[in-house]
Amino acid sequence: MSAVISAREEILACISSAGTKGAEDAAADYARIERSYRQAARLSHAATLDLLEERLHEYGARVFRVAESEIASLCARLLRERGARRIVVPAGLPEKWLAGAGSAAESTLEIVPDADFDAAALDSFDSVMTASTVAIAETGTIVLASAPDEGRRAITLVPDYHLCVVREGDVVETVVEGMRRLDAVKEMPLTLISGPSATADIEMTRIKGVHGPRFLDVAVVRA
Repeated sequence: MSAVISAREEILACISSAGTKGAEDAAADYARIERSYRQAARLSHAATLDLLEERLHEYGARVFRVAESEIASLCARLLRERGARRIVVPAGLPEKWLAGAGSAAESTLEIVPDADFDAAALDSFDSVMTASTVAIAETGTIVLASAPDEGRRAITLVPDYHLCVVREGDVVETVVEGMRRLDAVKEMPLTLISGPSATADIEMTRIKGVHGPRFLDVAVVRA
């Protein structure tokens, strides 16, 4: 009679075996995994953009489609509507995106490049603005990869409002396409955003802003 192997023992055996394999054997095992899920896009790029906007709206985010030349005026308007007073930005964020947002005579907006602020210092900012690496329409997910114009993860988690710029060319339809795009930055810290931060307790009471910004605006920029 053969011994009964528990699921736990089987998993631990697989982990132990994987740790002794060379890179080529591990790659071969990975290649043999059955992948029956859809891996290629089916929608046109225009339909993919529509799907991303639909998903983001479902999550409670606002979406604005603009030309590159319109970013500055859009950002100034959104920050004014939000009543922003202090906004933290990545050091590499294009200055032209916020040109005029804090320069008007009646403006009281302070724009501050990130200087490795700790959580307490970040709490003094009501807003943050970043770029992004890729957006996945299928799930309505925007990915930040800690690039110079995207900044550290911390700056996008503490302020109450996040204004995020997504370039049309960085929008893909499927998760698989998104993961392929991210392969080039897989060693960097990644932040995945699917709408404003929200959670619910056991009674299904929905609370916003527990794990990140309560409000998210997305500017989808045409080339």
